[in-house]
Amino acid sequence: MADVDRNKEVVRAFYELAFNEKQPEEAVSRYVGSRYTQHNPMAADGPQAFIDFVKWYAGENPELRVDIKRMIAEGDFVVAHSLITTSPSDRGTAAADFFRLEDGKVVEHWDVLQPVPETAANDNTMF
Repeated sequence: MADVDRNKEVVRAFYELAFNEKQPEEAVSRYVGSRYTQHNPMAADGPQAFIDFVKWYAGENPELRVDIKRMIAEGDFVVAHSLITTSPSDRGTAAADFFRLEDGKVVEHWDVLQPVPETAANDNTMF
């Protein structure tokens, strides 16, 4: 399997386990490297900070779900284009999460988030 395919599998498993299965400790143990550099201004650096953030966010939103729609990978970078919802009635937030991996482990994260609007100037969806 090519590294990019392996990297996509690592990122998918990491996010599914952390957010959808609500096991951030296990996700970090399996898929995060010795360091975790965070570029989201709402979260601090480090594996423990990621665990704390997920626990807080999932605690505030017990029906939280991350639905990965597509993934793109190049070299050590993986982008996940996802719909994040906090309840079944939530329109959600479109997310582009960028991950950098080293030796098959997640070591860095950026994201761009946009609320899904009620109306749009076109008939296309955000996905």
